[in-house]
Amino acid sequence: MNVVYLDNNATTRIADEARDAMLPFLSDLYGNPSSMHTFGGQVHRRIEIAREQIAALVNAEPEEIIFTSCGTESDNTALMSALLSMPGKRHIITTRVEHPAVLNFCKAVGRRGYRVTYLSVDKLGRLNTDELMEAVDDDTAVVSIMYANNESGVIFPMEEIAGITRSRGVPFHTDAVQTAGKIPVDVKKLYCDMMTLSGHKMHAAKGVAALYVKRGARFSPYIIGGHQERGRRGGTENVASIIGFGKAAELAKEHVQSGDGLMKSLRDRLQQELIDACPGAIVNGDPINRIPNTLNISFEYVEGEAILLRLNEYNICASSGSACTSGSLEPSHVLRSMGVPYTAIHGSVRFSLSRYTTKDEIDFVLEKMPPIIRELRELSPYGRETKEME
Repeated sequence: MNVVYLDNNATTRIADEARDAMLPFLSDLYGNPSSMHTFGGQVHRRIEIAREQIAALVNAEPEEIIFTSCGTESDNTALMSALLSMPGKRHIITTRVEHPAVLNFCKAVGRRGYRVTYLSVDKLGRLNTDELMEAVDDDTAVVSIMYANNESGVIFPMEEIAGITRSRGVPFHTDAVQTAGKIPVDVKKLYCDMMTLSGHKMHAAKGVAALYVKRGARFSPYIIGGHQERGRRGGTENVASIIGFGKAAELAKEHVQSGDGLMKSLRDRLQQELIDACPGAIVNGDPINRIPNTLNISFEYVEGEAILLRLNEYNICASSGSACTSGSLEPSHVLRSMGVPYTAIHGSVRFSLSRYTTKDEIDFVLEKMPPIIRELRELSPYGRETKEME
């Protein structure tokens, strides 16, 4: 089955090179990396190479990288570590448009007596850093703000945010799951204390992620067990996936450094031609300051679920927002926070490309999408009323 896959913010295909790097550790090289013998020791050494590859992607030191099971675990670990490291402080600052891994954590600790400030965004999904400056106080334990939004693709002003938190002596965590491998990320320029990365968002396997923890930053383990990860995350390592993650990070670094603009040019063409062909189409988010693979677009008076079902008939994969909130009948919390009009908020579709997306695939979507929108509008009350008026 030929699939046109434009849901890469949900997950990505495993790069062939990453898969090939994994295979020996799913068969012959099955030793436990914590074992004393040479058979296990060679596996440990290969994990350390992967740690170096991931550190290089974000200009970190290898010992600053902790392997985890997923982005959610990394986010939860960062926030819980900050709270445990500063038991006298009871205030968290985040945004209204964070991934559920952060938002639901904050809601959970809010029910336990912590105070949470949720920063707002404007109609283009941009953050007002003045609001952050006003929110930070002596009781603030941590600020957690995503690098780029997973639904709109909008990039937040990381260096400015880090400057504010650093000047106030407040730990800063950023979820960079959607950013690393798409644009240059440099933790040394950013001055964040912790950063979340995820393998399956950059062409590695699901079930592996990383948390960058700046050298010297206070840190308290979230999963307590053995001595793995220098005592910072217990549990036997997911060896094959870690090694594939390392290779995927190496490939992502090469892709970012090459400055290949094909993905962005395909995204921009998809955006412009959909706007031209579909009256009432609205792009959600900052049209300029976005990660290069993401287009969130609304079609007025059409249900997004109906659009996705019709696209699925042609094996075109897209989404209406975060994969972690799919199945909810509620409109996207990101689009609600941006004030997207009621006539458009239910008709939103997110197309997210990858470096494997082709021109032919975009051509196919542009061939099928406008007729779908026209047909669905004909079936809607708005479409019938418009036809009668004509």
